[in-house]
Amino acid sequence: MSHNEDAPENLSSVSVDPAEMASFSRMAADWWNPSGPFKPLHIMNGARLNLIKEAVCTHFGLDPNADKPLTGLRVLDIGCGGGLLCEPMTRLGAQVTGVDALERNLKTAKTHAEQVGLDIDYRHGTIEQMVTQEEPPFDVVLNMEVIEHVANPPEFMADCAAMALEPEGGHPGGIMLCSTINRTLKAFAFAIVGAEYVLRWLPRGTHQFAKFVKPAELHRWMTDANLRVTEQIGMNLNPLTNVWTTSGDKSINYVTIGSKINPR
Repeated sequence: MSHNEDAPENLSSVSVDPAEMASFSRMAADWWNPSGPFKPLHIMNGARLNLIKEAVCTHFGLDPNADKPLTGLRVLDIGCGGGLLCEPMTRLGAQVTGVDALERNLKTAKTHAEQVGLDIDYRHGTIEQMVTQEEPPFDVVLNMEVIEHVANPPEFMADCAAMALEPEGGHPGGIMLCSTINRTLKAFAFAIVGAEYVLRWLPRGTHQFAKFVKPAELHRWMTDANLRVTEQIGMNLNPLTNVWTTSGDKSINYVTIGSKINPR
């Protein structure tokens, strides 16, 4: 394996924590194994995909029941991993770009997309690099289960928001969806003790409690980044049925939705 593949420290430090990258590097080949270390994401995927589709269609006035409701929209998936969200978003009609700081993740994502015949623009790098390269902004920015792994969350959020399209004319501007884990004792019990030590869904050390994010903190960072927060929705897992549902309970997992506004 080349040095470049496992040298995330060479990338900008705002969104890259080398220790976090090393952990995910060990799991990269298992992204598409529904019984492997990414089992929780496979279980969550249906619920979060429905939430994304409904939120995006509402924002842009699209029909969520259409065959490919997101046709014509450019979507950026930050920290895309093995492509678990990029692929279904592409099937919904979106033009998808996935960026990840770990090259091994992208090799897995590209290989799987080719195997299933999907055209997805996968890029190795960080969100800060995309901002400095003056990449055209996107209609939809997905920031899912990433912020609790980055080195500097407020700056990371500002860079993510910079990639969302500003309102102009009749266009409502871009929409960002950010999902993460609340910093509560309940989240510690379920997301770390339960998922990593009892159920062993995730390798020990996947999450660090100090990096969990309270809804008020995320609301503030998004507001500071020229996003108008429109909704914060709880996501809850029934451990007996392995079914995720949305609710007002944000004590563990939650999704924050924000729309881009013009700079003050």
